[in-house]
This record gives sequence, C-alpha cells and structure tokens, in this order.
Amino acid sequence: MVIATIDNIKGMLNTLKISHSASALEKILELSNEKGLSYEKFLENLLEHEIKSRSEKKIEQRLKQALFPEYKTIDEFDLAEQQSLSRRQLNQLLEFTWIEQGFNLIMLGPPGVGKTHLAIGLGIHAIHSGYKVIFTTMNDLIYYLKTQEILRSAQTRLKRITEADLVIIDDLMFMAMEKHEANLFFQLINKLYGQTSIIITSNKGPEDWGELLGDPAITTAILDRIVHKCEVINLCGDSYRLKYRTSIFGKN
Repeated sequence: MVIATIDNIKGMLNTLKISHSASALEKILELSNEKGLSYEKFLENLLEHEIKSRSEKKIEQRLKQALFPEYKTIDEFDLAEQQSLSRRQLNQLLEFTWIEQGFNLIMLGPPGVGKTHLAIGLGIHAIHSGYKVIFTTMNDLIYYLKTQEILRSAQTRLKRITEADLVIIDDLMFMAMEKHEANLFFQLINKLYGQTSIIITSNKGPEDWGELLGDPAITTAILDRIVHKCEVINLCGDSYRLKYRTSIFGKN
C-alpha cells in the first residue's frame, strides 16, 4: 500500500512537471523519517530539491547553448601572469553591475595574454549568476549573418544572440570584411545596442577597426554604439601559451 501511495505521488508530481522531486521522493522521504522531520519540513526539503535541480539544469542548458570553445573559469585565470588587471578590478567585473547598466567590455592585447580566457571565464560566471551568455568568434558570426536567410541553424544562433544578456565576440580583427558583411555586422550591433552587453576581444584597438570594417561610415556607426558605454581593458605581457608550451623532448 505504501509503495502504491508513493507511486501515486510520483505520478502526480510528474503530471505537475515537478519531475526532479518525483525522482528524489523516496530518498527525501527516507531521510525525513530517519530524522523525524515534520510534514512541513519534509515538504520544504522536497521543494528546495526541485528548485535547486531546476536551477542546475538551467545552468547546464545555458552553458551548452553558450558554445564556449573550452571551459575556462575565472579561478583558472592567473592574475600573477597578467599584472595589467588587479584583483579589485576583476572582482568588480564579477559583480556584473556593468551588465545591468548595459556596459560593454573591449579586451585588447597581443595573442596569448589571456583575452579569450578572461572573456570565457566572465561568461561562465555570468551564467552561474543567472545571465544568458553567447560566445562566438568573429568568423562564425559573419557566417551566421550571411546565411541567416537560408540556414535554420544560423537563424537559431542569431536569435539566441539577440536574446542574450551578454554576447562575447572573439578575435574581432581576425579577418577583413566586405562592405555587405560590415553592414550586416552593424545591423546586429544596432539591434543589441542598449539591451545586450558585449565583450569584444581584439589584438588591435578601436582606432584600427576601420581596417577590418572598410567603410568609414559603418565603422563610425559601430564604434558609436559599442564605445558609448564601454570599458577598455588592455592586457599586456608575453604569450602565456609560448611561455608554458610543452615539448616532445621534455626538459634538458
């Protein structure tokens, strides 16, 4: 009879789409009986489990949808190797008031100094803080923009970009654009302006972006929207990858 009752409760929980509680019902009930908890406390523990499980599931889904090229957390970012960013500044970035205020970040520096790592780490932390984040390279972004009329995958990706709280665009100066591509990029930036924060990593400053975008009018319009509310972070130093590269010969 008890088993039948538990099965009935599980069925009702699943019907109400409280599936995490349904799967954990017997375990939580057993612990409640062992500790002699009241019905109120048992129900509280059951609902807490449901809320926590849903939150973890949402974070898992958002991490998957973000399409980070690798999982690099802020804890793995070595500030000792990057003296141009202080602990206080990093902690300010992790408070995410800049996202709430609609600020953008431009991370500048030569290859290998940690721009992408820092951007990914902030993105992962932002997801755990409840924000929707999307990562894309500039090359992939232009592909999505050019194929959105014919590919559903590109449409889906761009929809997620426009609905995100934070968009990370990596390697801005990776490739020069044709005028049509630059115009598509401007249209996207214009759509994100005022509603989505953007992190851009680049090895060249905004004053050189005209080389990439080609058209002076489009360049000015894009910069006007990105730099309006923006913090520029200059990362310097030697390439971390070259400094700590591995060798097939080992150490002599």
